[in-house]
This record gives sequence, structure tokens and C-alpha cells, in this order.
Amino acid sequence: MVDPLSKIDLAFSDEVQEHRNPVLGAIMHAVSWPGYTPNSEIMVGFTALLFLLFRYKREALFICLTGAAGLVSTIVKMLVNRPRPLPTLVDVMEKTEQKSFPSGHVLFYTVFFGFLALLMFWRKKIPKWVRMPASVCSFVMIFTIPLSRIYLGAHWFTDVTGGFLLGLICLYVIGYFYFKSGQQSQRHR
Repeated sequence: MVDPLSKIDLAFSDEVQEHRNPVLGAIMHAVSWPGYTPNSEIMVGFTALLFLLFRYKREALFICLTGAAGLVSTIVKMLVNRPRPLPTLVDVMEKTEQKSFPSGHVLFYTVFFGFLALLMFWRKKIPKWVRMPASVCSFVMIFTIPLSRIYLGAHWFTDVTGGFLLGLICLYVIGYFYFKSGQQSQRHR
């Protein structure tokens, strides 16, 4: 097996982890918490249920589809088979079982929160007092999760970068079919 460790990965981990303190540690754990099973499934299900209750059936269905990010992550992890950061190289504050590349948290957050932000931008009938905080929260989660995963020693920089790029691809696919299905339903009215 080829050692996937790079100077960039080590340098980035050292830089992020040198700023450790209890408050920042608690924040980083809190940012990662929704991405764990079953929390992520509950979050997807609850969000889909909210859309369904307010008669956004198509949106509820596509929110459910964001959960497929976990399957994409698992398949790519099995194919790449990259080991997690070792405690001899970084401070591992969070031990995990699956392989390291890509970061499943980053992939999931990019897809789920990215699609939620897209809906908040696109669905103008949703009240602004809901759309604005949901959008801000979504962007905060998307852009803090990579730092959280590196800070906790769960991933390398290249893992979170790969998770983000794969997440963007998945988000594009879900967004494409969401808008395509919307155009077809408009034609049938």
C-alpha cells in the first residue's frame, strides 16, 4: 500500500490543531455532531417532513435524496481505502471506523445544506424569516465542517477537499433533476 500522507496534509493539520482550546474544541464537536449516524438520518427525515407538512412534496423527496451522499461516501471510501490520520502524526480527538477519503461529513453537509440553501434561494413563497436563517446556517455548516474534521484529527486536508468536490458533484446532480422535474410538472399544468 502506498502511504497517502503529503506535506500539505501534515502542514494543514498542524496549523489547524495548534489553535486548540476547550471552547473551540466544544464548537468543533458541535459542528460535527449532526453528521453522525443516526443524527444525519434524523435531520434529513425531519427536514423532509417539514417540507411535506407545508405541501412542498417535491422538495421533501429531494431532501430525502440528499441522504444518498452517505452511500456515495461509503463506496468511494471502499475504493480508495485510505487510512485515517494516526495519533503519532496528529492529535486524534475523535476515533472513527470507516476509511478516511473522502470525508463523509463534508460530502453530506455540502449536499444536504447546499440543497437546503438552494431551496431557500429558489422557493420565494417560503417566508423570508425562515429562508434567511436557514441559508446562513447552511453556509456556516458547509464552511465550518472541513475545519472541524481536521481539528478533531478525523481527516486530512485532502480528505475534506475530496468530500467537498464530490459533494458539489452530487449537489449538481440533485439540483439538475430537481429543476428538470419542476419544468416537467409546469408543462403538465
